Amino acid sequence: MQTFLSDGVEIAYLDQGAGDPILLIHGFASNTMVNWVDTGWVRFLTGNGFRVISIDNRGHGRSQKLHRVEDYGAPVMAEDARRLLDHLGIARADVMGYSMGARITAFLALAHPDRVRSCIFGGLGINMVRGMAGTGPIAHALEAESIDQVTNPTARTFRAFAEQTRSDLKALAACIRAARDPLSAEDVARISCPVLVAVGSEDVIGGSAEALAQLIPGAEALEIAGRDHMKAVGDRRYKEGVLAFLRRRP
Repeated sequence: MQTFLSDGVEIAYLDQGAGDPILLIHGFASNTMVNWVDTGWVRFLTGNGFRVISIDNRGHGRSQKLHRVEDYGAPVMAEDARRLLDHLGIARADVMGYSMGARITAFLALAHPDRVRSCIFGGLGINMVRGMAGTGPIAHALEAESIDQVTNPTARTFRAFAEQTRSDLKALAACIRAARDPLSAEDVARISCPVLVAVGSEDVIGGSAEALAQLIPGAEALEIAGRDHMKAVGDRRYKEGVLAFLRRRP
């Protein structure tokens, strides 16, 4: 992976393959390797003729770890993604985000519609416009001295995943405390590029793909049957659905 400076913050990224560029934006507590390489996405997309650029969001992976809440938020992280495109001289790209990455993708498409050829929202359906609830327990879980002190089941899952990805727990706590920028139904209705919403049928974190797609003119929904938030990421049907979408979008 390589690095560049985004408004003074060191951001790591991967750049592989040749063809139409697609920018990948991972989810909370994840990183390029866990979200996109280990799941086979990078190999799948480069093998199908795409240039794959994947960003490690600030506070994640190999990017700089910041511990102030004001250094995070989806709009701020969307600007990191835009600056990465600038750094690479890419005028316009397809963009796929998963979970938190989908929120970042939405903010990127709204702030810089000329830079986004299409949006793929993975792992985040109607809950994109319902906002994030209950982030306090997750932040407290990340700040706890030990996972043994965490009793909230959802918060414990996030803490376990953060430890699995060897993340900076303080940076993640600051990130999730800032992750409350609202997106309304009216906001997402202004997204003008082709959109695919892909969510597992058992994903209670992301919510319904169809319900979000109905708010966005011309958007398509892909329900990944039998998959929850974690297991949908590398699903073959998700990959094939995205490839079909990319091949038919204008």
